[in-house]
Amino acid sequence: MKDRKLTAAEMGRISPEEYRSRNGSGTVVVLDNVRSAYNVGSAFRSADAFGVSRVYLCGICAVPPSAEIHKTALGAEEAVPWQHFADTLEAVAALKAEGYTVVSVEQTENSVKLAAGGVPPEARATPGLCDRGSAPVTTPAAFSPSTTFVAESPGCGRAPEGALNPTAPHKYAFIFGNEVEGVQQAVVDASDFCLEIPQHGTKHSLNVSVTVGIVLWAFCRG
Repeated sequence: MKDRKLTAAEMGRISPEEYRSRNGSGTVVVLDNVRSAYNVGSAFRSADAFGVSRVYLCGICAVPPSAEIHKTALGAEEAVPWQHFADTLEAVAALKAEGYTVVSVEQTENSVKLAAGGVPPEARATPGLCDRGSAPVTTPAAFSPSTTFVAESPGCGRAPEGALNPTAPHKYAFIFGNEVEGVQQAVVDASDFCLEIPQHGTKHSLNVSVTVGIVLWAFCRG
């Protein structure tokens, strides 16, 4: 046997209570009127995997307890703290009052592209999303033009002053939109900037739960 799968006992899993007691990353996932409870559950599962501090469920999003959420979250909804807002703009206002940089994940004229480039070893050591210690969360080096998050065209470089500075402290909230309409334009307008996943096929569309996983993994990787 060339390799052996780990058992559940060897994976170092923690309890929901332990998850909630940790400082977490400070990062928040915001779901803007996500229609499918299964997608909500999948978002919880990714949020748990990457140490997200909170999930904000807005508008028509299903909320726990829900059999559909539980089916895809596999219980992650019991670990990651969540809150419901009737209006996504209320969530944005609350986050900004707490000092968050609010990023809508959406295709826009000035969106910052999530590039395919690798992250150098020194960047991976930078405190970021996956650090659960007491150190303040910093802008990951993945936001540096030399690594993962990069403005790939002249129209994409309009993020606010300091947003792409890998040494500046930031707390991030990522907004993911409805399966059909995406992030509401009013929410895009209220965001600090937008992040886009470049695509090369015929659809230019990803399932929202897939998008959550990609963005959180890339941010954590930095």
